[in-house]
Amino acid sequence: MDTKIGNVDVVTTPNGNVGCPPKIGGATCVQSSSVPFNSTEATLGRHLARRLVQIGVSDVFSVPGDFNLTLLDHLVAEPGLNLVGCCNELNAGYAADGYARSRGVGACVVTFTVGGLSVLNAIAGAYSENLPIICIVGGPNSNDYGTNRILHHTIGLPDFSQELRCFQTVTCFQAVVNNLEDAHELIDTAISTALKESKPVYISVGCNLSAIPHPTFSREPVPFSLSPKLSNKMGLEAAVEAAAMFLNKAVKPVMVGGPKLRVAHACQAFVELADASGYAVAVTPSGKGLVPEHHPHFIGTYWGAVSTAFCAEIVESADAYVFAGPIFNDYSSVGYSLLLKKEKALIVQPDRVLIGNGPTFGCILMKDFLEALAKRLKKNTTAYENYHRIYVPEGHPLQCVPKEALRVNVLFEHIQKMLSSDTAVIAETGDSWFNCQKLKLPQGCGYEFQMQYGSIGWSVGATLGYAQAATDKRVIACIGDGSFQVTAQDVSTMLRCGQKNIIFLINNGGYTIEVEIHDGPYNVIKNWNYTGLVDAIHNGQGNCWTTKVFCEEDLIEAIETATGAKKDCLCFIEVMAHKDDTSKELLEWGSRVSAANSRPPNPQ
Repeated sequence: MDTKIGNVDVVTTPNGNVGCPPKIGGATCVQSSSVPFNSTEATLGRHLARRLVQIGVSDVFSVPGDFNLTLLDHLVAEPGLNLVGCCNELNAGYAADGYARSRGVGACVVTFTVGGLSVLNAIAGAYSENLPIICIVGGPNSNDYGTNRILHHTIGLPDFSQELRCFQTVTCFQAVVNNLEDAHELIDTAISTALKESKPVYISVGCNLSAIPHPTFSREPVPFSLSPKLSNKMGLEAAVEAAAMFLNKAVKPVMVGGPKLRVAHACQAFVELADASGYAVAVTPSGKGLVPEHHPHFIGTYWGAVSTAFCAEIVESADAYVFAGPIFNDYSSVGYSLLLKKEKALIVQPDRVLIGNGPTFGCILMKDFLEALAKRLKKNTTAYENYHRIYVPEGHPLQCVPKEALRVNVLFEHIQKMLSSDTAVIAETGDSWFNCQKLKLPQGCGYEFQMQYGSIGWSVGATLGYAQAATDKRVIACIGDGSFQVTAQDVSTMLRCGQKNIIFLINNGGYTIEVEIHDGPYNVIKNWNYTGLVDAIHNGQGNCWTTKVFCEEDLIEAIETATGAKKDCLCFIEVMAHKDDTSKELLEWGSRVSAANSRPPNPQ
């Protein structure tokens, strides 16, 4: 379904199904400006604020600092923007990340160098996940550039480029706005590049420029047009012809969706191909949530040795597999142990197609390729029929005896029952990766985690940002105690924003995922009174409810309260778990990743 946000065309998924977030871009018509170009309101700050609104941003995550205060005044003055003050820059970046996953684009504002280098880690994560984030930094006074002055918030050298150089490797465009003559062009180029490349961009704005009118600005900026990317027609036809020949001769082909379905805006095209072909459909772990799991031929998550039951057997025994938008790294390949053969694989990336050991076709958009291929394939349900024959329904955890210490597999059995089209799951780096992978997502249920970058603590800020964007869903976050200690402060911001998230804090006394890769005393952390901490943050302001659960009876009561009497509160449920209570998948994955990490140097 095509809709419009501001003056930029946006594509949303039909019926709210699990799938790609809104696509931002497309040609737009130029509209007349409501205020003359020489108006006193036609300032740089106003222009930037209006541009953010036009591309679909309604919340900006920020931390104030003396270099960005005047700019923040203009963002606050914009009726279409809500400025969300965060406790630190890292969480502001993570929040923009989570916001972009739901809304299609996010934005954060920090101050020069001390703020910029703090948010850098979050921006690097967004870069790895192909998320368009507008990272705005309040920069030095324009008069200080080119002088020999030493400024505060720097490392004490008269060189203001340190921050810029750091951002160059984790953003797709950098704009340093230190004069008004080219400010309009730089800002618009940065924003449009973020949307076209689906990557973060960096915009530094001189602290003395935001409030100054200039003839190049108008109160209501003239909309810019994003030229659509197009496939090479001849290349597309050749690729489809070769792919159809490759797949139509296969006996039991399968399809596997990956994380780059998002950046390629090809989720719906992938489903259409699955419908037309009849192939068994799986996802890679980082592709979970991008392919509807209620599809009749869905067989689960393909993750090598830690795949969903019976999924790996079907995928790895296939004589042809279509991987759409995969990322094969050491984590997703379980320490490089996937039993796949290149000659059997058809790999579709956002802008190219590779068929087995044969030809590679460039300048071809994934969406166009999948749509065209769907019209050329013969129906083949063999792989799914094979799956159906060998499939045995999963069992249930052992029944708990009264007041028995709660097991993690029992916890996630109850979380499964909470999921609906009105919920979204945020899975923190760690054992929650593996436990949440086993959740069966109902139609419309959101799901996000950060696998490529895998930064612990990501989920607190991401939960804040995602919930701020997806106001129609209640976010359920599964966070380990070690990760929570990194970024806990912004539970405070969730309360300020009136969010109703449910946070399951799994307290098992340390970095469990690290324990299974390589154990040592450094993986044990100081235990906190987590509910006491959140109560202190709450401080009687906002709606918040906390509880500790020790057994299944406690958990059932807590979930009933969180979804009933306290449904309008932020609910923080601390789950006490044994330090060795991990998923079997983490045990297997950890040993294989450990083996990959400990490979000896190659002989010289």
